[in-house]
Amino acid sequence: MIKFLDLQKINAQYDEELKQVVKEVIDSGWYLIGEKTKLFEKQFAEYIGVKHAIGVANGLDALRLILRAYIELGVMKEGDEVIVPANTYIASILAISDNRLEPILVEPDINTYNLDISLIEKHITSHTKAIMVVHLYGQACWSVQLNEISRKYDLKIIEDNAQASGAAVPYSILHVSSLNRPETSFKDISSLSHRYQTVYHRTGSLGDAAGHSFYPGKNLGALGDAGAVTTDDDELADIVRTIANYGSKVKYHNLYKGLNSRIDEIQAAILCLKLPRLDADNQRRRKIAQFYLDHIKHPDIILPTRISSELRAESSRENELAPIALSHIWHLFVVRHPQRDELQKYLSDNGIQTLIHYPIPPHKQDAYKSKNDMSLPITEKIHKEVLSLPISQVLDDCDVLFVVDCLNNYKID
Repeated sequence: MIKFLDLQKINAQYDEELKQVVKEVIDSGWYLIGEKTKLFEKQFAEYIGVKHAIGVANGLDALRLILRAYIELGVMKEGDEVIVPANTYIASILAISDNRLEPILVEPDINTYNLDISLIEKHITSHTKAIMVVHLYGQACWSVQLNEISRKYDLKIIEDNAQASGAAVPYSILHVSSLNRPETSFKDISSLSHRYQTVYHRTGSLGDAAGHSFYPGKNLGALGDAGAVTTDDDELADIVRTIANYGSKVKYHNLYKGLNSRIDEIQAAILCLKLPRLDADNQRRRKIAQFYLDHIKHPDIILPTRISSELRAESSRENELAPIALSHIWHLFVVRHPQRDELQKYLSDNGIQTLIHYPIPPHKQDAYKSKNDMSLPITEKIHKEVLSLPISQVLDDCDVLFVVDCLNNYKID
């Protein structure tokens, strides 16, 4: 059986190191808000390219806390609207409604599956306070148009970066200047800056704040639940950190009606161990994805698309990353087929495990009965047809080839 995601094999790479860092935490006698957490927050902030990273319990909490902090700051209030892609994991929307804000669902681009930025403006009202972009499946959702819309209507941009740790978007110097951001290049891509005359910003540093998930199956995965908020906003970071600690800066003195959402020392230590290898892991995923794109030739299987007019560039060297490649870290490799369920069964019968991300769109969930009658045909089509193929940094070349051969030989009875 080719597993969809072999977490045992992924973590086996770190076997002795994992045992060592966990032992260090156990022996320290300090298990929450300690040195490992501080170290991970520092390293992750540097990696993303922001001033602040706040470790929290999970990715959903990261988004909840950002919105709650904006409410405490007076930027938002109950009933205000947040634009969000209709095609997303439900956590994006739960974070909004949990804060008694109204999620405004906008259709995706059928090619990228990300929010269709061209549709945003017509959904803006006097109650709109933010746009939540989701870098779905690992592909960056960003454009100059998005930034211009946020400026025009004075809207916050919140990134759901749960699936895209390590993705990077290239900007020209002109665009970076207009964003009033420092010119930043990162370790794995700094050598490209002079070739393309481009600076790069990772997802998680593009908007006003971002939520990250380190669920075990993510490209940067803990061994349990964990998440983070990243931002350059000092005041927002301080409030997020305070709310996440029962609303308290000083023990037993509560400034806000807070909650308990903290990363623990063991998960922080594990993430410190894994973070330096993330770029290499993502590059391996890119190579597998490119093989799929180049060799899956079935006429009825629709392959994922990397599209952005701002990210087009060609690479002249075999192992050189072009900017368009940097925009996608392939958390998932998602194909579409009109008979998706039959295709999934065929692959399972041939020993290939696949998953569906996601079978039911948020607006059709019982949790959002008031939205069940909404007509979102593009979102609904995607959810009926998508199938996620195996992809990970530990997937063997022979397994990749077998998946391709099975797909190309698929016939409908």
